Amino acid sequence: MVENDITVWAVIMAVIGGAIRVGTPFIFVSLGECLTEKSGRINLGLEGNLVMGAMVGYAVAYLSGSPWLGVFAAAASGCALGVLHALLCQHKSVNDIAVGIALMLFASGLAFFYGKPFIQPSAPRLPSFGLGNWSESPIVRAALDINALFFIGVLLAPLLSWFLLRTRWGNAVRVVGESGDAALAMGISINRVRLLSTMVGGGLAGVGGCYLSLYYPGSWSEGLSSGQGLMAVALVIFARWNPMYCLYASLLFGSAAALGPALQSVGINWGYYLLNAAPYFLTLIIMIITSDRRGTLSGMPGEFAK
Repeated sequence: MVENDITVWAVIMAVIGGAIRVGTPFIFVSLGECLTEKSGRINLGLEGNLVMGAMVGYAVAYLSGSPWLGVFAAAASGCALGVLHALLCQHKSVNDIAVGIALMLFASGLAFFYGKPFIQPSAPRLPSFGLGNWSESPIVRAALDINALFFIGVLLAPLLSWFLLRTRWGNAVRVVGESGDAALAMGISINRVRLLSTMVGGGLAGVGGCYLSLYYPGSWSEGLSSGQGLMAVALVIFARWNPMYCLYASLLFGSAAALGPALQSVGINWGYYLLNAAPYFLTLIIMIITSDRRGTLSGMPGEFAK
């Protein structure tokens, strides 16, 4: 009985730790896409921003010896890709989704090409806080060894909610996303608002990418992202374009992804590969269950309903 209790406790702690580790990059990418979509634009190119941010952050951290310089460089690379996306999408004949896919392929290819010299070298890692040092259990200490970017992401979610609801610029973003015609009538520059929103959103995705290379798993390789940038777009829809829900959805996705490794750590190997696909099944199931029969989703910016 005691052994079973220890096993359950170990699995719970491993899932909590996995939710934090795996969910952190999703927090940044989903919040970035949430801001972008609130302005009435979809950026499927965030997968490329994520990969480019991972490579640039790792390279700068290795060359400078400072992981935080790597974070700023990753954010800058994401902002640059966001600006490029916004400038291309300003033309009425250009499709947001097509541009996003093209930039995803472009940025990923560019990162793979310039990142080859940095596959082997070891860059300094981002710092973490050992909040489990009070415990003698290695499982608790590992689960509560939390990276600094996680705390930044947790603070960023309510800050973005406040920005969108309580500030003049946030209201402008929401108006542009709800109705371009209303924004024009109010004298708001649609292109300017969407450019800045897409730029900041891309920068956040770049930060999410550098988390992967500078902390977990903590190295640069071409298969680092595993489609997390694209999954973040689905998370925004699941979260109903609400920054706080984006935070919760990211942690839920992280905990689902950690379930398989957590069970394997206590000797349960049945269905390991199936459990690894749990976050993708979970996202699809919840989105289907919560879908509105009228064909619209609560919280969806009005420009997407046209």
